[in-house]
This record gives sequence, C-alpha cells and structure tokens, in this order.
Amino acid sequence: MVSNINLIKKLLTVIVFLSVIFSVIGVKAQSKQPNIIYIMSDDHASHAIGAYGGRLENLNMTPKLDKLASEGMLFKNVFCNNSICTPSRASIITGQYPQTNNVLDLDHKLDTEKQFLPIELKKLGYKTAVIGKWHLKNEPVNFDYYKTLPSQGKYFNPTFNEKGKGNWPKNIVKSAGHSSDVITNSAIEYIKNRDKSKPFFLMHHFKAPHGYFEYAPRYENYLANTEIPEPASMYYQPNWGSEGTRGKNDSLRNYIGTSISGRHKYSNYYKHFFNDSLNGPKSAHLSYQRYMKDYLRCVKGIDDNIGRLIDFLKKENLLENTIIIYTSDQGMMLGEHDFQDKRWMYEESMRMPFIMYYPKMIKAGTISELLINNTDFAPTIIELAGGKTPKYMQGHSFINTIKGKTEKKWRTATYYRYWMHIVHHYVPAHFGVRSKDYKLMFFYGKHYLPEEEHKKHYWAKTYHGEEKETPHTWEFYDLKNDPQETHNRYNDPAYQKIIAELKEELKKQRKELNETDKDYPKIEAIVEKHWND
Repeated sequence: MVSNINLIKKLLTVIVFLSVIFSVIGVKAQSKQPNIIYIMSDDHASHAIGAYGGRLENLNMTPKLDKLASEGMLFKNVFCNNSICTPSRASIITGQYPQTNNVLDLDHKLDTEKQFLPIELKKLGYKTAVIGKWHLKNEPVNFDYYKTLPSQGKYFNPTFNEKGKGNWPKNIVKSAGHSSDVITNSAIEYIKNRDKSKPFFLMHHFKAPHGYFEYAPRYENYLANTEIPEPASMYYQPNWGSEGTRGKNDSLRNYIGTSISGRHKYSNYYKHFFNDSLNGPKSAHLSYQRYMKDYLRCVKGIDDNIGRLIDFLKKENLLENTIIIYTSDQGMMLGEHDFQDKRWMYEESMRMPFIMYYPKMIKAGTISELLINNTDFAPTIIELAGGKTPKYMQGHSFINTIKGKTEKKWRTATYYRYWMHIVHHYVPAHFGVRSKDYKLMFFYGKHYLPEEEHKKHYWAKTYHGEEKETPHTWEFYDLKNDPQETHNRYNDPAYQKIIAELKEELKKQRKELNETDKDYPKIEAIVEKHWND
C-alpha cells in the first residue's frame, strides 16, 4: 500500500514537471509569434511620403516613415479597390471585395460576423485591439479591446467609444489634445497594459489627414515660407478625360469633380477660404498652397507620432519582434486634374502607400513592384502570424514577397469600382482594371440604387437636386509613357489590341470576384450597351 502511494506521488511529480516543461515550451513557441502593429492614416497619398519620391519629396514631411522604409520594405504598386473610407476599410478587415462583404459605399455597415481579421488572429492566440478611426458603424465586438472615434471623429479633443466603459454606442469617453497625439497616447497605453503572455495585434488608425485639415498648432510654421510644387495637370490638360468626366465640349467641367480652383460651381476649395471671385490659374494657385500646407502639416503630425511610437517600442525592447505596417485607407487627389479629395480611379487616389518593417524577415531597403490590393492585407497578416489564408477571403497573401521569394501565381491586373455617383464630391460612378503599364476605366455614370430608394437618402436633398446620370464613356491610359494620366488614348488605333485584352480581363474579374451588375439591371443595361463603344 505504501509503495503504491509512493508510486502515485512520483507519477504526480513527473506530471507536474512535464506540465511545467510544456508550459515553458508553449510560452517560447508563442513568443516566436511576432507582435503586429498595423498603422493606417486616412487619405494619406503615397506621393506625400518622401520615400515614394515625386514633386513633394524634398519638403521633409515624413522623415520617420522614410527611415522606416529604408530599414524595411517599400511597396510601390499597392491599390485600393474602392477609394473611399468605409468600403476600403471593409476590404482590409474581410479580405473581400465590396459585393461579397456587402459594403459598397458610406451608408453600409460591416456585419459583426465579418470582422474576419481579428477573429482569425484570436484563433492564433493573439490579443487584438483597434484604436482610432473605425468607420464601419457596427461595434468592433471581435476585438479584445477597442477605443474608436464615433463616425469620422473630431481633430481636437476627440471623444471615443471605449470597450468596458458601457454599452455601445453610449460608451463615450473624452480626451484632450489633437487626435493624432491622443490616438498615439492610447496605443502606447494599450501596449504598456497588454496581456504580456500573448502576442498582440494592434490597429492604430489616425484620423489625419482627412479633410478639412486641422493640424496641431505646433506645426503652424512648417512650410509657412515654402512654395509647394504644383502639378501641371491642375492648369492644362487638353487630352485628359472624356465626356464622362468633362461633358460634351467641356459642358460638365463646372459640375464633375470638386475642385482646388474656383472651377466647380458648388464645391471648390477656393471658395472656402477666399472671399473674392477669382477663377482659373490664380484661384488654383492660392487655394492649392492653402490646401497643401494644411494637409502636409497634418501629415507631419502623423510622422512625428509614428516616431514617438517607435521610440517607445525600442525602450520596451519590443521592436525586434514587432512587425510594423504603415498604410492609408486610400490615396488622395492633391491638385492633380484640379481635383481635391479621392474616389477616383486615377493614380493619386487609387494608389495606397504600404511600408513594412520586420528585420527578422525583411532585408533593409527592399522595394517591391508586386501588384497588390487591399484585399491582400488580411491574408498576409494572418500568414505572418502563423496561420493560413481562409478560403472565404478573395485576397491573396504576399508573404513570399516579404521573405524575398517569388510568388508562384499572381494577378496581372487589379480591379476597382466606385459606386456612389456624384454624391459628396461629384464623382461619377465607374469601374476598371489597372495592369502594370495600363489602365482602363468605364464611367457608367448612374447610381446603383433605384431612383425612389435613392431619394430616401440624405444626399438626395443635399446635392442641389442634380445627382443626374452622366455620360457613359471609356478612358485608357498608358501609364509607362504617361504616368500623370494626361492623355486618354482610348480611341488611338495603336492601343486597340491592348484595350481589347484589358476588356476581357475586366469581364473575367468582374465575374470571378462577384462584382457584376446582375442585381442592378439598369446599370447592367448601360454596360452592355456601351461595352464596344
């Protein structure tokens, strides 16, 4: 009997010993999973980052991001599939295109069960958090922690919805300061107080530099005496566009596309800040300088706060095992074609910055030309965390590229669609594809909702009763020879073979990605009628 008791005691000792060993092994294995900080600004164009070059690169606007790119990987060809906040953010979270995740425009909510990225990362053992701009309307319930701006939020003294502070959406907390500073403070505080037994995934979302741009007062003197380089296309581009973007004989130039200059009859940047009646080049110059200085001061605030976050990670010995990603939810028109805001499929609006830092995997100073879109972000993050891309995601992981390898199979063109038509910034509805060297766009110029349903929305009472159908036309640009997209070559005989190939690619992707108009017969009829124009 005694010997049996001793045997049981020995077995229990062995079991305890083994459980401790396995626990240590588990912790070590877990520690190998990198922390992931996904930093996203709002409307930060890639050409407003020094590392991307261009006319603004010498303004010293982003030294911290430039350093991050030099120590990591800069992706040159990253694009959104819908250049507007809510749909782009939905594609990033879901790894899906708009008709699949059902977020077509600013009015749609992302269903809580489709908050796929935090759901998948939690399965892999991560603690998850989102801080800053959310803009997907429903509560971010699948994050372990959230502190998000209600809707667009405020630049100064923003309020937040915070998990653990009551029931959504009444769980409001106040703050003091500029939003970029406050959001970074909250991110640092979260990392300090995190569950240190698990890796963390943090979505750090700035409000800036969303318009109208309000910067912290300390940046008032930045660029005060600097003449900001201007895009030539803001003044002169006789071969750009089509009737779908200009109207017949330029009859819609004062209606389509809100302007930097006094061009647009309802919404132009000039009239917001100047009281006289200037138009043309003089109004463009004055308002562009104001627009860009305010915008870049907001950008400078983002860059400084990223530097502050990186310094904190160094101090806490977290930098070595932390992946840092920097991007924006889309690009931004910075005066090109005399446009403000985004929404367009033109390069400056469709292109997203994307910088990744992870010395364990990435060789410093690497540049990638891979054709990526925002549905690829979630699959890549999941695989970096040690998981596999879920079959329900339409995007693809580019982890091989990050590792310095070649992707076995990859897209040759990326799909884009803007759904809303005219509302907010008078941009006509359109879709298209962009390949490495070419871009094909179709402006179908009609809202997808039936007219009676369309009128129920607030914008029907806002946009001067003129949310009218616009001309249905094609545009084609040779990006290799015309990177500024100033010459529409759609009717040029020399490009007809390429255009035909891109139309086939467009048709194929619309079908494969569930992006057709089978549920919108009026648009489907327009597409069919004008496909061979």
